[in-house]
Amino acid sequence: MKKIEDYIRTIPDFPEEGVMFRDISTVLSDKDGLRMAVDQMAAALGDEDFDIVLGPESRGFIFGVPIAYNMHKAFVPIRKKGKLPGETVSVEYDLEYGSAELEVHKDAIKPGDRVVIVDDLIATGGTTEAICKLIEKLGGTVVKIVFLIELEGLKGRDKLKNYNMISIVKYPGK
Repeated sequence: MKKIEDYIRTIPDFPEEGVMFRDISTVLSDKDGLRMAVDQMAAALGDEDFDIVLGPESRGFIFGVPIAYNMHKAFVPIRKKGKLPGETVSVEYDLEYGSAELEVHKDAIKPGDRVVIVDDLIATGGTTEAICKLIEKLGGTVVKIVFLIELEGLKGRDKLKNYNMISIVKYPGK
């Protein structure tokens, strides 16, 4: 029987020398790989009590929506600045070279909402850390974070040590 790792393609030296790029397009383009990824990420939630599945643009949408649908929960997208039409709340965070800003609709998360974050990958953890701050700024509680892939060498887990986090597949290095 295949494991989810069997569906993830590794591309050496992309985008730069020394990086082992973990490509999920091969998971998405295979009906069994996609089902396995969504099912395992949903199973990682166990009996967690939550109201909302939140997914960051864009791969968090891919996995978050089917999980929310199958578990009969709401889905909330987090987008890059300027992509949402309604009134938003934003958070700025640092990137390797510069900064970026994420937004969520102001009314998407209400005080007391219990939120699960779903995304494809954790690297340095900076984006997810910013998302957690945004959820908390709106009065929500992050109850669990689920990633398909974790790049352990980038130590993103260290930034999220105060959160309940699980990754389905772990790779050493970056």
